[in-house]
Amino acid sequence: MKIGFIGLGNMGNPMAANLAKAGHDVSGFDMADVTVPGVTMVGSGPEAATSADIVVTMLPNGQILRAVASEIISAMTPGAVWIDCSTVDVDSARAVAEQAKEADVLAVDAPVSGGIGGAAAGTLTFMAGGSDAAFEKASPLFDIMGQKAVHCGESGAGQAAKICNNMILGVTMIATCEAFALADKLGLDRQKMFDVVSTSSGYSWTMNAYCPAPGVGPASPADNDYQPGFAAELMLKDLRLSQQAAESSDADTPMGQIATALYEQFVESEGGLGKDFSAMLPRFEKRNRS
Repeated sequence: MKIGFIGLGNMGNPMAANLAKAGHDVSGFDMADVTVPGVTMVGSGPEAATSADIVVTMLPNGQILRAVASEIISAMTPGAVWIDCSTVDVDSARAVAEQAKEADVLAVDAPVSGGIGGAAAGTLTFMAGGSDAAFEKASPLFDIMGQKAVHCGESGAGQAAKICNNMILGVTMIATCEAFALADKLGLDRQKMFDVVSTSSGYSWTMNAYCPAPGVGPASPADNDYQPGFAAELMLKDLRLSQQAAESSDADTPMGQIATALYEQFVESEGGLGKDFSAMLPRFEKRNRS
């Protein structure tokens, strides 16, 4: 297939490379001067979208997504598919999907889970929103770029699934870090703590697969001085999106609100910028009950 790929940063670059490696004709565009193995770089988003069977975007936020949509939809061929893999607010996802529908373009919002490592390895999970027809046409690309794609519902459902998942992740990581800090003050060995919790009712992904305590459990960013696998500022972005969605849908999310406030404080005034989101543990280690 002829594919246009717009947004070739840390995630988009390896995703586009995997599509080219699979034999597709990929034209790429990014505001930065980048190169991608196997991808033909072009001078604009509309140029990448023109005559493409499928256009993939990976963009920083909803405002930029809306701006790109206004440029590329008119350049796309009716019946073509637009897969947006950005993580943005649900309202923006639904707005651009409606624009695409008016132009007879099939739109799928498909944010991802799996990070830079998953993008490079082609093991991402896609949470997709859109029509059955759009999801079916997008599926071959999901199979190349990832290991799983879940059709969550109509337009916006992919973004909804992503922010709900990451709200759970942020809240759970905070609870896991708090528990380790408490265990330290109670004189409980961290390995013993892990051995109990990882096989008991406190079991969670943040404990068992991504343990925030260095030298405990499987290897994680904690074992590399909290160099980011998933940066704290990206967690903050997703938590803010969750609260924006909660406000617009009148949902009561007190734990999500607290997690957002804590990550905001951590990133903006406590040195968390550029650290993994699990670096909340050393933050709690340094603090006393106030």
